[in-house]
Amino acid sequence: MSRPTGRPPGGTDRPPGGAGGPSSPPGGSRPPGTKTQRPPNRSTRPSPRPSRPAPPGARRRSSRRPPPPPPKSNAARLIVAAILLSIGALYFTLVVGYGNSRGPGSGRDVDLELPSGANADEIAERLDAAGLVRRPQLFALYLRATGSTSQLRSGRHFLSDDLSPRGLVRRMQKMGLGATPTPTQEKARIVIPEGYTRFDIARRLQVARVCAARAFLDATSDAALLAELKIAADSAEGYLFPATYEFALDSEASQVVSRMVTEFGKRYDRLTRDNAMGAEALRQRMSWGQAEIVTLASIVEKEAAVDEERPLIASVFLNRLNDPAFNPKRLQSDPTSAYGCLAMPERIGSCRAYSGRVTPEMNADEANPYTTYRHDGLPPGPIANPGEKSLQAVLVPAETRHLYFVSRGGGHHTFSDTFAQHNEAIRKNHGAQ
Repeated sequence: MSRPTGRPPGGTDRPPGGAGGPSSPPGGSRPPGTKTQRPPNRSTRPSPRPSRPAPPGARRRSSRRPPPPPPKSNAARLIVAAILLSIGALYFTLVVGYGNSRGPGSGRDVDLELPSGANADEIAERLDAAGLVRRPQLFALYLRATGSTSQLRSGRHFLSDDLSPRGLVRRMQKMGLGATPTPTQEKARIVIPEGYTRFDIARRLQVARVCAARAFLDATSDAALLAELKIAADSAEGYLFPATYEFALDSEASQVVSRMVTEFGKRYDRLTRDNAMGAEALRQRMSWGQAEIVTLASIVEKEAAVDEERPLIASVFLNRLNDPAFNPKRLQSDPTSAYGCLAMPERIGSCRAYSGRVTPEMNADEANPYTTYRHDGLPPGPIANPGEKSLQAVLVPAETRHLYFVSRGGGHHTFSDTFAQHNEAIRKNHGAQ
């Protein structure tokens, strides 16, 4: 049997599976000098194509991403800012514009009572009823916007109908400690001359718009206030010390009175301390205390015109009260009769025609408790507010025997020891009487 040759019949001598290439022999051996061709790796990413140049005029795409839209918080901030600006504009219009606008009137004085604990609406309504504001709702809003409601002082106020809302608030503000004006309050400098009565002071305070005259007079005769100030009298007359004061406009009348009385206390204490012997002599000889000293000093103040005569005038009145031979013990001072007509004109018939000049009928009117022509001794109380020099004249009077004096012109007087000398002085200075 013949052996197969390993060639396919009729075929050429080629290795299988190749297009003429040698095949690897069994066992993986490779003929020397040959290379194995690897199939391409399909997982390898092909290299990018080269970019073509953009045609002229074409817009080149940016490789960056477009910016994100603005966050919503920025828009909210803008809205809040716009609201705040609007509120600020409204506040400025209310506080500055309306706050400084002129009041509805032309300067009429208004005496107003502000109740305690009133809210902004109640205050605005009360001021509107008094003719002090035009639009009460707007004024109430102004009080709230400025936080002024709690700063206003309850009680009596002296205002003017031409004041702006800001001016009204400043006038009605609470006082500082000891009735001291606050830095924002308008102030007035008030001079109270020696010898002014409480009625004179009341008029001056009203003209300066410190407080209403009626409110001041009411305070000077308020029993509770007098007790607090330790004044045992029907009024504070005599204890309102004449000096220069600074008060806030629309001050509380009771505080004005208290401040004047406090000033009197300081001056009187110093005078009696410096002239302790005189005060003690009056106490021992006449049983006089502060009330009697102030009362006589007020008469000296009204009678004297020049300082050097004050101790002489004081000696005349003291001599009349102490001289056993001088009877009745009447001081016969015209200013005492005049004060009765000021204090109680409705009770004294002769005072109906009083215009500032004392008449013989007024001096002789027994219905007038102040006239020292009909009543012995001192009047019921001071007739004016004496200064330091008149108080000192009573504490340290001149040592004389004078019982009379009469005016001789230029503020001076002629003093006499006897009634005959007095009549001669009258004839000489005033002619036949």
